[in-house]
Amino acid sequence: MDHQSFYILTGMSGAGKSLASRVLEDQGFYCVDNLPVKLVRQFVELAINSQKNLSQVAMVCDIRSGEEFQPLFSELDELEQKGIKHHIVFLEAATDSLIRRFSETRRKHPVKGPSLRDSIETERKLLADLRGHADLILDTSGLTGTELKNEILRIIDRKLTAQGLNIVLESFGFKYGIPIEADLLFDVRFLPNPHYVSHLSPLTGTTAEVQEYVFSSPASHEFLSRLQEFLDFLLPQFALEGKSHLTIAIGCTGGKHRSVTMVEKLDEYLAARQYNVLKMHRDSMRG
Repeated sequence: MDHQSFYILTGMSGAGKSLASRVLEDQGFYCVDNLPVKLVRQFVELAINSQKNLSQVAMVCDIRSGEEFQPLFSELDELEQKGIKHHIVFLEAATDSLIRRFSETRRKHPVKGPSLRDSIETERKLLADLRGHADLILDTSGLTGTELKNEILRIIDRKLTAQGLNIVLESFGFKYGIPIEADLLFDVRFLPNPHYVSHLSPLTGTTAEVQEYVFSSPASHEFLSRLQEFLDFLLPQFALEGKSHLTIAIGCTGGKHRSVTMVEKLDEYLAARQYNVLKMHRDSMRG
């Protein structure tokens, strides 16, 4: 199977698990609601034997099963040891938001208590350990149904593609202004400048000659290495938050040599890691 991983939707009653499950079903997921904890491993193994793509399998496990969640963690650990990974998405909301939702729908809370507020707070305590094991915690307090749907779609896009982010790498010249669309901006004016080398000045950073000159300095190698390491950490964090587009701008004085060189090198690095990358050299043909 290409994707040895599956989703577990869990969290607070009234936080939107049913809607999230319907969104996944609309995307072709095979979803099981209110699956008892003790059946999780068996269900996953059945899915494998039936040749289902696990990356499009999701199960809802929550307080309704009336079971302890501790056995679930050992079951998941055993599956991990077999190379079968999981993604736990925990949906929650503020107590006042949950009270309002239950009041509007007139549904009965699955946890018995002297009041609805007490029931919600009791459930929150019972789910604390499960929340601590979540890969993603999604607070739905201020989200409309459409907004929650979009959040779920972003989450599965991140998991179903090699890298969910669409990245724009843009070189530019500070003398022509900073790109207003940039999410991250780096200044490489400290690197060796080919502009002052007569046979390199007419060329751009897309050429091997200019790139060789720029990387004649140890600082260039160290900067690229540190930038790659930084992005290796940062990009998954952006994906975790559901960000789908990111513009990284790299600038030098005129946007012709140093910034273009770095964008070219970074494009190679990110493309090799299967990110969706679009590179742009905004000012390379100026002057």
